[in-house]
Amino acid sequence: MAFSSLISSVAACRLCAGDISEPIRPVVQVGSAARVLIAGQAPGRNAQASGVPFDEARSERLLDWMGIARATFHNAGRIAILAMAFCYPGKRKSGDLPPPAICAATWRARLLAAIPDIALALAIGQYAQRWHIASPHKNLTETVRCWSDQSANIIPLPHPSPRNNIRLKKNPCFSEQLLPDLKARVAKALAA
Repeated sequence: MAFSSLISSVAACRLCAGDISEPIRPVVQVGSAARVLIAGQAPGRNAQASGVPFDEARSERLLDWMGIARATFHNAGRIAILAMAFCYPGKRKSGDLPPPAICAATWRARLLAAIPDIALALAIGQYAQRWHIASPHKNLTETVRCWSDQSANIIPLPHPSPRNNIRLKKNPCFSEQLLPDLKARVAKALAA
């Protein structure tokens, strides 16, 4: 399938229509020459409404972690943003519902094959880490803590939500070691 046809098919996807109560509007950012992949859980409520990935205040934290400007972040020719599900799944008591598995099962392999120049993948949260990391640790905290065990082209990250502030404070190696390496690897991937 040609790249433009694949993207059109994703935009028209309604596979989750019966499974989630939120409006169906796939939110992706992808260009065939992208160098960095951001794999998260699913779009948030604001991103779902605007159609712009990471269209939330917490995206500023992710931009800071990566050491890039918003214009670079939203340049599909440089950065692909493909969550594990493309539509906002709705809320539960403690955060958002999990991403419907049918989205990744249907689209992920085809989309990743269509962006062959990815030099670095950021696996944000447990769902993305389970897909992109061959042997994730027993939980997200351990997987992120052992980030240097991963291949050179994958970095596991927690979600940039303020809900993770306590986790980040308890793990100073995140800001002291992982973030400087993340910024350097993002810069190198985008410079290639």
